[in-house]
Amino acid sequence: MKKILSITILSFLLLACGSSKNVANNMEATNPIVTTIDLTQIVDDKAPVTINPGPFTQDIVTYRMPRIIQGSYAIDNFGKYIDNLIALDYSGNSLPVTRLDDNSWQIANATQLDRLEYDVNDTFDIEIQGGVHEEIPFSPGGTNISPENYVLNLHGFIGYFDSLKNAQYTLDVTAAANFDRTSALQNTNMKSSPDGTKITTSYFAPRYFDITDNPMMYGKLDVEEFMVGDIKIVLSVYSPNKRHKASTLKETVYKMMEAQKSYLGDMNTTSRYDIYLYLTDRSKEQPKGIGALEHHTSTVAVLIETRSEESLAQSVIDIVSHEFFHIVTPLTVHSEDVHYFDYNQPTFSKHLWMYEGVTEYFAQHFQVYEGLITPQDYYNEVNSEILRSTIYYDDAMSFTEMSENVLEEPFKTNYSNVYEKGALLGMCIDILMREESNGNRSMLSLMKELSNKYGIEKPFDDESLIDEIIEMTYPSVGEFLYTHVVGGTPIDYSMFLEKVGLKFKGTQVETGFLQSGKGSVFAADQEQGVLFFTSNVMDNSFWVDNGVLEDDIVKSVNDTKVSFENARTIIMQMYRAKVGDDINVVINRNGKEININTKLTQAYTTKIDIEEDENATATQIKTRNAWLNISSKSEIGSD
Repeated sequence: MKKILSITILSFLLLACGSSKNVANNMEATNPIVTTIDLTQIVDDKAPVTINPGPFTQDIVTYRMPRIIQGSYAIDNFGKYIDNLIALDYSGNSLPVTRLDDNSWQIANATQLDRLEYDVNDTFDIEIQGGVHEEIPFSPGGTNISPENYVLNLHGFIGYFDSLKNAQYTLDVTAAANFDRTSALQNTNMKSSPDGTKITTSYFAPRYFDITDNPMMYGKLDVEEFMVGDIKIVLSVYSPNKRHKASTLKETVYKMMEAQKSYLGDMNTTSRYDIYLYLTDRSKEQPKGIGALEHHTSTVAVLIETRSEESLAQSVIDIVSHEFFHIVTPLTVHSEDVHYFDYNQPTFSKHLWMYEGVTEYFAQHFQVYEGLITPQDYYNEVNSEILRSTIYYDDAMSFTEMSENVLEEPFKTNYSNVYEKGALLGMCIDILMREESNGNRSMLSLMKELSNKYGIEKPFDDESLIDEIIEMTYPSVGEFLYTHVVGGTPIDYSMFLEKVGLKFKGTQVETGFLQSGKGSVFAADQEQGVLFFTSNVMDNSFWVDNGVLEDDIVKSVNDTKVSFENARTIIMQMYRAKVGDDINVVINRNGKEININTKLTQAYTTKIDIEEDENATATQIKTRNAWLNISSKSEIGSD
């Protein structure tokens, strides 16, 4: 209250001095921006929108749609989906409008501006390869306009004026009376049309952030509402082919949320949580990107409709639980970059390792901690993450550097590692915390301490967070953070597994000619135009027995010369080969040609698993039991 009061007094003093800028600022508190979306007037798959900002005192104002939204870490350019934008004065005449870029419009003679009108295209029906194509929004952050379903991620429909960033908003959404409609945005009124065929629902948002933070879903939905403790859960499901219902997912969501509440303990969450679940069959004009996008009190998820009930239920647990845990970070614990987010030219925090990595760790760890999966199931997931993070990403990349430069290469293509190595970073810190505190502190307890220190309305300083964490924890945590999060030193996971009485175990298993336990034995270099053997070849017995080494270049296979252009075809031919087939491979090693002329024999590789160490000490087992919430009746080793 004190801060709001001081700003109000300052605005009054400046207004008395004749500042036109602060006339606009003062109006932010008194004149909400009035907006409408009419879903009953769709033409050519476009929804009409009106924006009435109230009076301006400036001659020129700028209206923007988000270039980037919170939680996406990618350029979305929602302005590209706006058509026919016009500015009208109080007499209905057009005002001059200049489009500055994909997302920005400059309106002249703004003192005469009454309203903006424009049409909005949706994004679902133009997606390519899962919505990860450059500048096409990822499906859960996108929009849908179809006769039976409307996904209203409002950042795709409503923008903001540069001079009114903190203004209040009202929103009227008009839709067919027989539609279901769900939103956590404050509902202020519902009004039917005279003939009863339409209903206009009115909403209120304290500022533009709340517009972007409260998605909606309209249409022929299946909705279940139920309580999990003191949280009201609203589950809205759209299944275009009616394969799944909210009622069949209710028990899964209930058990998941109940376990998450138990895991979080006394940490404040929310009184209502909305889950908007769009199930796609990935046909034409259906969304292709699978995943979810978090908001403070809701999540929008896109999952595959053709999955079985059991498979879909597990996807809901894995994906939606991640989004709910974002309540911890970055929705509660976050930096100034997040708190004062700029939708046009944002800066990015160094701490994606925490926002996404620790959140993903919680989404996995709570399942074993609360008994939804077995410890061995969890070990298998950890093992898979270690494999994926080291095979598909740069394991020597600084996470803080990647996070701060996530829109640029080579960091951009390594972003998804936040869900692999990022989760492993959270695991390692958790193990260190439990080891140092005799099982009494954890990654979660640290996040609670940070939440108490900062919280939703108090961001931390990005540059000082790691040093603050060190002050709150232990030197070993500080050494880990500076070595493996700020620095790019790869992690020796065996050291951390040993702390909780676990170990890696290798077993010889059959494999194909093209694979090892660590991935493909081949890679192509487009710049050099060659196909070559990777380090993985050293774990494939067939190629080792025939003397192949890492970086050997493949010159020909069965008398066919290999180039970058035909490498895929050559590999597919080798994939179809069988044990006993003849094979002739010519390789180049440091300028010397080597001919391998032989018959294919069964190849073997080393399969790595994580298992409990029968020689674990009592201290290691005690730490493991605290980490996984296992009762002390487990077998105890000896120190």
